[in-house]
Amino acid sequence: MRRRELLAAAAVVFTTPLAGASPAEAGTLAPLEDHLLYGIATVPRRGEVSPAGIAAEVKASRQEFRAARYDTLARNLPGRIAQAQALEPAELSATAVADLYNIATRLCIKLGEDGLVAITADRALNSARIGGDALTIAEAHRMVSSAWRRQGHLARATDIAVRAAQDVRADRSTPEVARLSASGSLLVTAAYTAAKRGDRDTAHALIGEAAEAAEAGRTSPEARTDAGTQQVVLHQLSVHYLLGDAGQAIDLAKRIDPAALPTAERQGRFFTDVARCFDQWGKPEQCYRALLAAERAAPQEIRRGSVKNLASGLLRHDRTLPGIRAFAGRAGVAVN
Repeated sequence: MRRRELLAAAAVVFTTPLAGASPAEAGTLAPLEDHLLYGIATVPRRGEVSPAGIAAEVKASRQEFRAARYDTLARNLPGRIAQAQALEPAELSATAVADLYNIATRLCIKLGEDGLVAITADRALNSARIGGDALTIAEAHRMVSSAWRRQGHLARATDIAVRAAQDVRADRSTPEVARLSASGSLLVTAAYTAAKRGDRDTAHALIGEAAEAAEAGRTSPEARTDAGTQQVVLHQLSVHYLLGDAGQAIDLAKRIDPAALPTAERQGRFFTDVARCFDQWGKPEQCYRALLAAERAAPQEIRRGSVKNLASGLLRHDRTLPGIRAFAGRAGVAVN
């Protein structure tokens, strides 16, 4: 059923008339902010945590992010981080703490809390270095790169990701497939940032290198993020958009099967990126269709700042886009 719905959504985006959408549920970062700034979280008593239990909490956090259940994840992360930090000795729990902070950083990016992005990324990297796991360190560097990018330091952000990709690929203590997978994730992040700088040659070179790494590392069970060839294709879509090549982006998007994307988060991101491309191309109806498809795939994705901006711009077409005002309201836009 899920596959049929996604394929139908793709058909709506590219070929057919508008359809309705289901309401989205807002998420909140207040519990995470309280934990980060004030140390407020439920701390378990000694003996109540175990390595296996913490590993299960990290897995659950990844699953909630991939399912785009951002409100649930935001509520659960503070307690999970506190649990991991309570495990002794600290060196034993450091990698799990870093993994949770990496996930927290991705959540903050989704919800546009750039101030918290800087905090969580820094804590992730510090904990990852204590734990010493090369893959977690690589993912933490990817989050730090994203934090720098979101603060406008694009050259530094690109350099951080490229250097980290080189470092993890050279780490012989980690299986090759996992190293290639991690380096591919870093390289697509670097390519995205280079495209944001308008550096066309570097962006295309890095995305090409990432594709080679992802092809070799696509089966890694150790991956700390959603790595692989599909991730590269989604970033290619973003690179085309950032470089102003909306037509190329849409041609690429038409060749992507959204039902083959492994998670609701990836599916929601795909349709959101398609919407951005149609907006850049000056096609409001197709943009709106893509936003509705994003909402059906992952309702909480539409709370993102990029979607709010698109919805705000589409309000001027409210006479020709049925339901756009209601959609904008669900996305968090103040609609008069």
